[in-house]
Amino acid sequence: MSGLLFVISGPSGVGKSTLRKTVISCCDGLRYSVSVTTRLPRSGEREGLDYTFIDNETFERMKKEHAFLEWAKVHGNYYGTPRKPIEAWLAQGCDVILEIDIQGAQQVRWSFPEGVFVYIAPPSLQVLEKRL
Repeated sequence: MSGLLFVISGPSGVGKSTLRKTVISCCDGLRYSVSVTTRLPRSGEREGLDYTFIDNETFERMKKEHAFLEWAKVHGNYYGTPRKPIEAWLAQGCDVILEIDIQGAQQVRWSFPEGVFVYIAPPSLQVLEKRL
């Protein structure tokens, strides 16, 4: 039996991380795929928990090897979702949650049209601007 893929997407600052953390705390066994990025870590971010931080050369090599389920360049940095762990978890019957931007969610939808896609919108543009 294949697991379910849940994708949370929306613009930066909308609350995707907060929603993802809440869902994971309530759902035992739900797997979270840590994204890969070329940007530098922000204060408080932890390698392997918040992101896997790599250089541009490594990201480019991984792109050529089709190692990403999705990838995008956002604000000058690359972000991607590693393909292998997600496919393995789903094949094992585990449910998986992704927290990715809108571009990435569109790419994942092509590969996993049976996934559950949740788009988070800000309460208003003013609130989003304040958060960013």
